[in-house]
Amino acid sequence: MTTAVAPPPTAHRATEWLAPAGLILLSLVPMIAGASRLTQLTTGATVTADNARFFDSPIPVVVHIVGSSLFLVLGALQFAPSLRRRRWHRIAGRVLVPAGLASALSGLWMTLFYALPSAVTTPALSAIRIVLALTMAAALVGAFLAIRRGDVRRHSAWMTRAYAIGLGAGTQVLTVLPYTLVVGAPGPVVYTVLMAAGWGLNLAVAEVVIRRRARGSSVARGARSAHLS
Repeated sequence: MTTAVAPPPTAHRATEWLAPAGLILLSLVPMIAGASRLTQLTTGATVTADNARFFDSPIPVVVHIVGSSLFLVLGALQFAPSLRRRRWHRIAGRVLVPAGLASALSGLWMTLFYALPSAVTTPALSAIRIVLALTMAAALVGAFLAIRRGDVRRHSAWMTRAYAIGLGAGTQVLTVLPYTLVVGAPGPVVYTVLMAAGWGLNLAVAEVVIRRRARGSSVARGARSAHLS
């Protein structure tokens, strides 16, 4: 008869940080791009046709960059189980939800009111951005209301979906960049498909995570019930 050997605590701690580290790594590209945009705005870079909208109305893009960066980093850390069991999780959440709302609503504003480049923008892409911005905001509100009711499972599910949408700019690097390197710069229609694929991939992974988490909770509850009976 063999005896199962539990992994050492240090190995478990290292493993639990794989997901947060991967998510932060995926967030680096949009965060670096955002930092570059802020540098342009604060140092008086040359105004061109591509960046004129940001100089004409800088507040929405600044709110979007700051809100998105906070949301992506703090959201990634929430995937570490040890942090979720500590008071830090609740404190960070009080920053995370407003940051996510700032990201979603500023993104909605920019989609509606910025003159976006026609070379990479289609009505379909604008519609997708509007729907996802509203969905992300609704998910954050739903997560807040759920935790106020003490419904941790729904809170976790809605926050995971909101994070999946917010991380779209990171995953879109993985869908747009390979195409660009192999085929060349995508046209508006292909660009729309590649951008949508990034969000779709994130949301699909989010649903897998949510379902696995729910199954794990059910198994744990069943084990506790069997132990008590």
